[in-house]
Amino acid sequence: MQLKFDAQGLIPVVVQSRDTGEVRMVAFANREAVEKTLTTGKAHFYSRSRQSQWMKGESSGNTIEVHEIWTDCDQDTLIYLATANGPTCHTGEESCFYQRVRSLERDESEASDSDHSNASPTLHRLAQRIHQRASDTAAKSYTRYLLDKGASKLREKLLEEAGELSDALANESKERVASEFADLLYHAVVSLELRGISLRKPLAMLHNRFAQSGHAEKASRA
Repeated sequence: MQLKFDAQGLIPVVVQSRDTGEVRMVAFANREAVEKTLTTGKAHFYSRSRQSQWMKGESSGNTIEVHEIWTDCDQDTLIYLATANGPTCHTGEESCFYQRVRSLERDESEASDSDHSNASPTLHRLAQRIHQRASDTAAKSYTRYLLDKGASKLREKLLEEAGELSDALANESKERVASEFADLLYHAVVSLELRGISLRKPLAMLHNRFAQSGHAEKASRA
């Protein structure tokens, strides 16, 4: 494939979490950095300020494993679909995109969003929100109430919501099916929080199942 590097021999790279969809960082790479990424599986870039190549995590240890590289229709921008081993930002934040812009006239200190930690897609943001609600009181937060009640209550709610989704699927509108699915998904993510399981784990499991048929995957469990 003939990638289109700019006059300086560089191409912009967006690093996106393969499992959650988070955009972790944006950097530039030259041809050699892209080739090293392809051959090593580790994210390599080119520093315009230092005028040199670098591998993410070579000093911090927070490497990025690149699973796939995709380019856009013009072949002048890349996406690294990746797994980050630790925080991506040099500040220690999980993602470089942790400041929400609310006004172009405000100071940066006013631009952060206290309700979630970074620019996350909906499902990952739901998991972040649920984790934050775990520190609230049960009187204030339904999520905290469910966590306090424990596995038996969540089991009851999961069965209830799954039943309502099943009924909606058979008898109700598409809007009701979507609504009941959202309810079931919320309670499922609360269940992960109860057991201290990151949302990344089941998402990674789903991704790994792409390589085999559903029948084969079910047979492998037995």
